[in-house]
Amino acid sequence: MNGSGSKTAVEWLASVAPDPDACRWEWERNPLGVALLPAGRRWDVLILPGELGHPALDVLLRLVDRPGPVLADFGDARLGFFVPPGTAARWLGTGVRGAGQGTWIVVPYPGRISGGVRWLVPPDGSGTLTDPALLELAMHEAAAQIAREEREERD
Repeated sequence: MNGSGSKTAVEWLASVAPDPDACRWEWERNPLGVALLPAGRRWDVLILPGELGHPALDVLLRLVDRPGPVLADFGDARLGFFVPPGTAARWLGTGVRGAGQGTWIVVPYPGRISGGVRWLVPPDGSGTLTDPALLELAMHEAAAQIAREEREERD
């Protein structure tokens, strides 16, 4: 991510903080390179297990030029897809957790490497989010692919 793209992404992310200026100041100086930001204002986050999230992201990347931001936690055990606000409250999916209104998430500084959480698809600052319907389709396709591979291994 280039310098201006990173700055725009930082502005977009920090805008959800109770005090965006203080958040930016602290975030830029935090040696861990992470901030705790509230979900549910500009975006929710749907958290998928890594074994489903990675193949779903692969499918999404074939469907759209650029999905919304996607986070991976340490070890890629879970992926967080940024979706429109309100999605988490309406989402019905086994094994998928939602971070929406009233929850907070750890977010790495865009364009900087941090210890535990990293961007797989960094925010571009424009507010692009993943369409929940496309994410659901990608999850179904990924689950079908996983099932096919498991059947092939058994046979």
